[in-house]
Amino acid sequence: MSEITHISKVFIIHGTNGNSKENWFPWLKSELEKLGISAICPDFPTGGNQNLENWLDAFQPFAEYMDSNCIFVGHSLGPAFILSLLEQSSMRIRAAFLVAPFATRLGIPQFDELNSTFVEKNFDWDKIKSNCMNFTVYASDNDPYVSMDKSRFVADKTGAKFKVVHGAGHFNSAAGYLKFEELLNDIELMAK
Repeated sequence: MSEITHISKVFIIHGTNGNSKENWFPWLKSELEKLGISAICPDFPTGGNQNLENWLDAFQPFAEYMDSNCIFVGHSLGPAFILSLLEQSSMRIRAAFLVAPFATRLGIPQFDELNSTFVEKNFDWDKIKSNCMNFTVYASDNDPYVSMDKSRFVADKTGAKFKVVHGAGHFNSAAGYLKFEELLNDIELMAK
């Protein structure tokens, strides 16, 4: 494969109580770097320290690398964080790939408590859409945490391309997701 130079950087954002070393994140980072694309996969505060303010603070050292050719990839709670970043940004990014996204309560008490500061707010959808050129949402038809209608809601609000991946569970290692070829292919297509 030849190097792809149209993308400046890819930020990979994990979900609730997650980290940069789980699921398909290390694989995606490695594959992107083979293509000559720099990828950043930060670790965000989890447990009792998981809230939107702390995540925004943790992202500050990386914010300087955002530009109009960067891409964001988020899994589970990661997309809600990306939506908040876009809402607060004064910059328009290239694309956002949102995997199992949600922007409301899930109806699962332990997660709703951890996720509350991220989703219990009124999103400025017009500002979010104006700050990202392309959205793609991936939803699974058997996700045990995020129902397809929650992901479709995010897709409808952002004008995203909506992709249903059959039998993908929550797109995590428990569902066998240590690689995510379709996502990598879609990022490559975005670069052309």
